[in-house]
Amino acid sequence: MAKGDTARTRERPGPAPAEPEFVQLLTPEGERVEHPDYAVDFTDEEYRGLYHDLVVVRRLDAEATALQRQGELGIWASLLGQEAAQVGSGRALRPRDMAFPTYREHGVLYCRGIDPIMPLSLFRGVDQGAWNPEETRFALYTIVIGAQTLHATGYAMGISMDGKVDTEDAEAVIAYFGDGASSQGDVNEAFIWASVFHAPIVFFCQNNQYAISEPLERQTRVPLYQRSSGFGFPGVRVDGNDVLASYAVTRAALDHARSGQGPMLVEAYTYRMGAHTTSDDPTRYRIASEVEAWQAKDPILRVRRFLEQHGIAGEDFFAEVDEQARV
Repeated sequence: MAKGDTARTRERPGPAPAEPEFVQLLTPEGERVEHPDYAVDFTDEEYRGLYHDLVVVRRLDAEATALQRQGELGIWASLLGQEAAQVGSGRALRPRDMAFPTYREHGVLYCRGIDPIMPLSLFRGVDQGAWNPEETRFALYTIVIGAQTLHATGYAMGISMDGKVDTEDAEAVIAYFGDGASSQGDVNEAFIWASVFHAPIVFFCQNNQYAISEPLERQTRVPLYQRSSGFGFPGVRVDGNDVLASYAVTRAALDHARSGQGPMLVEAYTYRMGAHTTSDDPTRYRIASEVEAWQAKDPILRVRRFLEQHGIAGEDFFAEVDEQARV
């Protein structure tokens, strides 16, 4: 073995197949593009609202991270970089839809109208949960990797049994998980049950490129969204740093589920800009140039560029949002 080689380097697999294109409606430069299958027609106020949500959610994450560093929280799982995937999918949910999160869906929690203080209570150590899932339509955070996908599938099967599919009051379920969880048995079992029983569920995978320190190429040799075909239901990949595309694709997937067409897998292709948790040091397993490349795709910056280029918002609005996020 050559000097400087390591066992990890020697065993690292070769390059994975080229990644296919994903659904994108807003480029990193803020350019609006159209897609024949996923159209959105937001008002200027709605565009500004999405920007507001993204900024507030990022601020919440930053404050929580600071609180953990001060010893106020036991641990914190940052969503930095994944705001668009969470806000976009969260805003696509209807009031009666049910969401099953991991431990990182702070943006979806915010979109469900839950007080942002509540997740801080969980990570501080409350023993009775912090919110009512029945009232909020948002289950408690799940620490066991992938377990929530089975809970979500069972809930979705219950919706079918209650006859709330393909009706005016139809409901759907969304189950969040990460690329690392896709290797867990629970997730694959959930796929089987959902497919066989035609459950009204959307499996929303936030592919942030790492299962803690394990890179994506060590987890799969095919794009994650293509796995659904082996279970008999469709999948789609979306630019997870594009809040418009994340919204449009999730909305379509939820409509697919509610109308009785069964489950669907959405792979939100994004990047975890921060550490896995506050107990992790990502500099030990990824290089700075990789992080810098993804910083250029920042989900908030692209929305700001779009708003500026189209005269939808100016400096006064951005300053106001920053101030609101501090409250």
